[in-house]
Amino acid sequence: MAWRSHGVDNDSLVRALEKNAIIKSPRVANAMRAVDRGNYARHKEKEEAYYDHPLPIGYHATISAPHMHAACLELFEQADATRRGAKVLDVGSGSGYLAACFAELVTSEAFRNGEKDETGEGIVVGIEHIEELVVDSLKNVERDGKGRLLETKRLMLFAGDGRNGYKPEAPYDAIHVGASTPSVPDALLEQLAVGGRLVIPVGDSSGQALKVIDRLEDGTFKRRTEMGVIYVPLTDRASQLSLF
Repeated sequence: MAWRSHGVDNDSLVRALEKNAIIKSPRVANAMRAVDRGNYARHKEKEEAYYDHPLPIGYHATISAPHMHAACLELFEQADATRRGAKVLDVGSGSGYLAACFAELVTSEAFRNGEKDETGEGIVVGIEHIEELVVDSLKNVERDGKGRLLETKRLMLFAGDGRNGYKPEAPYDAIHVGASTPSVPDALLEQLAVGGRLVIPVGDSSGQALKVIDRLEDGTFKRRTEMGVIYVPLTDRASQLSLF
């Protein structure tokens, strides 16, 4: 039923995702309601921003369908990996939409409203290898009224190769990868905190699956397959720009 989770605005989109049981957690619903997807779509795709399908954002990149964003947020919430104060890495942050949703989850309303300092608040790092998309994503976050998250560095969006993670803020309680890879990069496993969760699409053009990887107390990893998916490949800038 996910493909029927369309809306005419952000609130109706979230309600549709709740009705179809894609969103189950009130925290996920509140985060997605607070981050207006329309502010992260290109102007010419604005009318389709609340439809439940991917949208192009330029440079052969897309913003994933809302039901996939919701499903991934739910997977992290189930593991308490996006609790207030958690650290999150979003690889392939693209438009900045999902990173902003993560920031809503790991920071308090009082902080976001400017009523308290950043003590005890979480951090979200977004890595995107297309520099132009990083510039666009920063503008998107500002347009969505979330400049305080950027100013206080609770939300940071950088240009870089996400396959290498981002060591300065590691380890992370939650790592999300928004593009498929033939195998899980070692750097991401190394930067996952004990008790943390990594959600990543693994496979190639012949088939992909969304993998959920938890780091156990003894440092080992527990892996399972959540569902079949179709994502663009996780690659370098030159390869991405020559995909089509």
